[in-house]
Amino acid sequence: MDILSPAALTLIVLAGMAVLFVTEVIPLAVTAMSGAIVLGAFGVITPQQVFSGLSNATVVLFAGMFVIGTAMFQTGLAQKIGTAVVRASGTGETNLMIAAMLIAAALSSVSSNTGATAALMPVIVGICAAANISASRQLMPLAFGAGLGGTITLIGTPPNIIGNAALKAAGFPVFGFFEFARIGLPITLVGILYMVFIGKYLLPGRQNTVEAAAKADAVLREIGESGNTSQNDRRKMFITGATLLVVIGVMALDIKRFPLEMVAVAGAIFLVLTRCVSEKQAYQGIDWVTIFLFAGMMPVAVALDESGAGQLIADTVISIVGNNPSPYILCTVLFLLSTVMTQFMSNTASAALLCPIGISIAKGIGVSPHAVVMSIVIAASCAFATPIGTPPNTLVLGPGSYRFTDYVRVGVPLVIIEMILSSILIPWIWPFNG
Repeated sequence: MDILSPAALTLIVLAGMAVLFVTEVIPLAVTAMSGAIVLGAFGVITPQQVFSGLSNATVVLFAGMFVIGTAMFQTGLAQKIGTAVVRASGTGETNLMIAAMLIAAALSSVSSNTGATAALMPVIVGICAAANISASRQLMPLAFGAGLGGTITLIGTPPNIIGNAALKAAGFPVFGFFEFARIGLPITLVGILYMVFIGKYLLPGRQNTVEAAAKADAVLREIGESGNTSQNDRRKMFITGATLLVVIGVMALDIKRFPLEMVAVAGAIFLVLTRCVSEKQAYQGIDWVTIFLFAGMMPVAVALDESGAGQLIADTVISIVGNNPSPYILCTVLFLLSTVMTQFMSNTASAALLCPIGISIAKGIGVSPHAVVMSIVIAASCAFATPIGTPPNTLVLGPGSYRFTDYVRVGVPLVIIEMILSSILIPWIWPFNG
C-alpha cells in the first residue's frame, strides 16, 4: 500500500471509474460508490469521508425535486400544459416543432427532462398522425428541447447542481438559482433556431406514425405516467402547480433561513400530505442512480483535492498548453472534453468527474473557476450526437424510427454551434478575474 502515493492511487481509481462509466459494465451508482470505498480502503480518504456524500445537502435537494417533478406528471399537470401549448400551435410542421421544443424546455427547466419528453411524446405523435406528418420530423427536436431546457435553472439538470456542489466544496461562491439562465436561455434559443432553419432539413422523414403512436404509449405506460387515478384531478393539479411556483420562488429569492434543500423537501412533503403524489410514487420518482452516483463522487472529489491528484492533473494540462495558458482555451478544451464524454456516458457522471478537475486547473493558473465549471456543466447537457447520450434521446429512438447516424447528422452541428456560442458568452458573463 505504501508503494504508490495517494495521488497515484487516486488517479488509478479515477481512470478505472472513467472506463466503467463509459462502458457501463457495472451500474453507474455502483461504480461511484465502489470508487469511494476503494479510496477509503487504501487510506486516501478516511472511513468517515467514504460515505460523507450521502449526508451532503445536495443529495436531499435532488430527492426533494425528484418528488415534486413526479407529482407534476402523476397529477397530469405536465401533460395538460404540454397538450394545450402544442395543440394551440396548429399542425404546421415548423410551428409544431417550435411549440414542442419550447414547452419541453420550459418543463425540463423545473422537472425531469425524461418525464417531460415522455409526457409530450404521445401528444406529438397523435398530432403528427392527424396532420400526416412523419413523427421522425418532430420527436428528435422534442428530445433536444428537453435537453436544452435543463440548462436554464439550478434544478433543471443534475450537472448544474453538481457544479454548484463542487464550487461550494472548494470554498468558492456558488451560482444563483436563475444565474444559469444567463447562458441557458441563449443556447436554448439558438438550439430552437438551429432546428427550425437547419436541423429540420437534416431530419429523416420516415412514415411511421401508427407504429410510433403504439411505441410512445407503451413507453409512457412503462414509466408509470398514465393510468393512475390522480391524473386529471384539477384540485391536485392546482396544488402541484402552486407548490412548484412557491418552491421556485423561495429558491430564487435565496433566503438564508431557507436553504434550497429545505425548501425542496418541504414542497415534496406537502405534495405527499395533500395526496398529489403517493408515498410509493414519491419513492419511485426519485432517481436513485443520480443520488448514489453523486454521493459516491463527492468523496472522490475530496480525494482528488487532498491527495494532490487534482493538482497533478492541473499541472499536466498546464504543461501541455504552456506555462501561461489562456483560460479561454482551457474553457473550450474542457467544454469539448465534457461534451464528448456526455455523448457516451451519464451527464451526471461527466460533470462529477470533470468539475473538481476543472476547479483545480483554474486554481493552478490563478483564475476564477466559475467560467470553467459553467463550461463543463453546460457541455454535459449538450448530449445531442448519440441516442444514448441522454434519456430523452433514447426515449424517442424507437417511436421516431431513428438510426444512430440520424443523431450524428443532426446533433453534431448543434453541439459545435453550442460550443462556439458558450466559449464566447461564458467567459464574458463570468469573467476569469471575477
